[in-house]
Amino acid sequence: MKIQQNLLFNITLFCFAAKCEIKTKPDRTAEKKLVGVSTKSTTKKPKQDVIKRPPKVKPPASPAQNQAGGSILSQVMQRGKFQQVGDTITVKVGQTLDLRCKGTSVRWNYPHYLHEDDEGRLKIKHFGRYSQLIVLNTTAADTGEFSCGGYQCTGDGCHGGEEKTGKTFVFVTDPQELFVPTEDYYVVVQMRTRQPALLPCQITNPLAKVTLHREFHQSRSLWMGQKISFDQKKGFVIYQPQVSLAGSLYCIAEFDNLRQMSTKYMLIYVHFPSAPPKPTIEASVKSVRAGENFVVTCTVLGDLDIAVDFTWTYPGQKIGRPPYVRESKSQTRRGGQLLQVSQTILSIDESRAGDDGTYTCTAQNLQGSTSVNTKVSVLPAAATARN
Repeated sequence: MKIQQNLLFNITLFCFAAKCEIKTKPDRTAEKKLVGVSTKSTTKKPKQDVIKRPPKVKPPASPAQNQAGGSILSQVMQRGKFQQVGDTITVKVGQTLDLRCKGTSVRWNYPHYLHEDDEGRLKIKHFGRYSQLIVLNTTAADTGEFSCGGYQCTGDGCHGGEEKTGKTFVFVTDPQELFVPTEDYYVVVQMRTRQPALLPCQITNPLAKVTLHREFHQSRSLWMGQKISFDQKKGFVIYQPQVSLAGSLYCIAEFDNLRQMSTKYMLIYVHFPSAPPKPTIEASVKSVRAGENFVVTCTVLGDLDIAVDFTWTYPGQKIGRPPYVRESKSQTRRGGQLLQVSQTILSIDESRAGDDGTYTCTAQNLQGSTSVNTKVSVLPAAATARN
């Protein structure tokens, strides 16, 4: 009986010990799970760093802006604050215009008016990696295009550097001046055939409304749709000049309660050639005996009312023979089009040995000049007598 009781006690004690072991095992697995979670969280941190890196790579996106042409040119808004310029910027009269251009060996272009400024308002300073242009106490006359070009160097030197450019148009707004000031009361503008003409009534405020008017005309404004358009940076552009547009014109600008008239423009219509003349040359004979006469004719076929000037070069000039030239103009129709025939004839009377050689005719108009030539042989008079 005692033996059975002792055996039962031992079994109970063993089972109790086993149960204790089983209870402790879940705690160890829980610790392992916690350790597993902690390791996973540490491995996720590098992934979060990778996700955060792209914003740091965004600055290289500026090359797209660089292609737009304004990336190397910026405006200083205030100390330590810069802003890349756009196609146009606006500055109030009296303010300082401060532009900076990135690069080395920077060259600046600015309105011609500032080239002649003697007041020292324009200041340009060159530094190692950029150049600075400052216009103090800006005026309406400073309105215009500002541009720069500089070499973008890599490494220590500029070998193989690429030159980039940037530009912007600056409007200097003035409550008293809607047009860029000029000293001229009348400006003569030539309207040439098949070439656009510009009436340079530039404005200082891009918000101003501008119309074109004819002097001594009842019409309030002159506007012809696609044939005439207004460019804020240049003025009125006449795409198809016509004789009917010739005369005195002016521009009217309006903004808020201010209304102003521009300088007057005297438009003159000029028949302008589309290309240099194309002369043809022909001699009355290929060869002539000494003592006989011959002529050389030079002809140009071109547009009506286009002036053509002729000049001759001939062998007789060397012996002092004066030119005997006769010029004429006429009209002819070719392919349903009326054309002008301009002609010059060089006469050689009682030819001699010194008249043997090359005859050159040069025809010139407003577009340029063209030369053509031909040869004439003068045979000796003695050979003629024997024959």
